[in-house]
Amino acid sequence: MVRGKVTLQRIDDGARRMVSFSKRRSGLLKKARELAVLCDAEVGVVVFSPKGKLSHFSSQSRYILAPPTPHPSVFRFLLFVKCK
Repeated sequence: MVRGKVTLQRIDDGARRMVSFSKRRSGLLKKARELAVLCDAEVGVVVFSPKGKLSHFSSQSRYILAPPTPHPSVFRFLLFVKCK
């Protein structure tokens, strides 16, 4: 059975949106791991949920170097890491 094309638009129902986010986040992190292993690439992924929870993957243990004026999302990530 062939899947139909999904139209990309915001999911209005909050519960359905969180379920979709959770599934897609898992798939994204899995693909990042696969890319790192198969291609011997350094891969880093940072994802914030709609509720502000951080999910991340890094193929290497490295220090985070941020530009002098980081994008607000990078600044948010750096604050989260610093608080841990």
